Amino acid sequence: MDKSAKIFIAGRGGQVGSAIERKFRSEGMNNIIGLRSREMDLREQSVVRDYFDRERPEYVILAAAKVGGIMANIQSPAEFLYDNLAIQNSIIEASRIYGVKKLLFLASSCIYPRLAPQPMKEEYLMDGKLEPTNEGYAIAKIAGLKLCEFYNKQYGTDYISVMPCNIYGYGDNFSPTRSHVVAALIRKVYEAKMSGAETIPMWGTGVARRELMFVDDLADACYYLFDTYSGNEFFNVGTGTDVSIKELVELIMDVVDYHAELKFDTSKPDGMPRKLMDVSKLTKAGWTAKVNLREGLEKTYAYFLNTVLPEEKKRSGEGDK
Repeated sequence: MDKSAKIFIAGRGGQVGSAIERKFRSEGMNNIIGLRSREMDLREQSVVRDYFDRERPEYVILAAAKVGGIMANIQSPAEFLYDNLAIQNSIIEASRIYGVKKLLFLASSCIYPRLAPQPMKEEYLMDGKLEPTNEGYAIAKIAGLKLCEFYNKQYGTDYISVMPCNIYGYGDNFSPTRSHVVAALIRKVYEAKMSGAETIPMWGTGVARRELMFVDDLADACYYLFDTYSGNEFFNVGTGTDVSIKELVELIMDVVDYHAELKFDTSKPDGMPRKLMDVSKLTKAGWTAKVNLREGLEKTYAYFLNTVLPEEKKRSGEGDK
């Protein structure tokens, strides 16, 4: 790929998009464009087409999405379905109209059936009922993946799709209502440490298992596939290992250096019992994850302490006192 080529990263201000931009820039590709959501509503087809008409990107990374944790998905399923469908449709169709050479679409491991055999192979897609707590988001992501597949078949485009496992790390959202599992647990344990709490409340049973990958590993995998693969298959992107929620929070307590009793509220949902992906196809293609969970959690906690908390204090005015 020509290093001077214009690359549009939809969602470049988000956790995944910003990590992908860092990776592409580290490979010498600096002609990267993309606006924040407050500057361009990606749900509006006319807005997106006007942008493509002006900028004429040669390559597209579709990392933009409405995302959130289990609580947000339960509270706003219509928004998770509509907004993500609208974003995907606008960008994929504009890419076709304006002759984009290659597009990479980021789906999600939540598109697999709730009770899919473990580890989950790519072939299990659409082979059972989805997890109800994130059904809206999952349906949208399935539609985006299939749209790329059908455009390739009908129009001869070069659109590829990846399905990441649960991502954490730099750029994570630590909001109490919109954070994913790692960021949410880091904040919980940190706040318990600051208050000296003897117990930490937890949703669910703690036995649900999750596969977790550091965001820079995901960006590295995306670059590798973008550079080396063309075709109509999609790839699981993960570590191939998982951990229970209880084991995860215990590891986070080690990283934060604070231990308290965990109080699990079993009236709250666990979500999918397990989400472990089979990454043998990606391994065979030549890529494997590099950052282990302990190392990734240490980097994420340092980011929380050194970047997230100072920014929160600055916004609240505490930084001026």
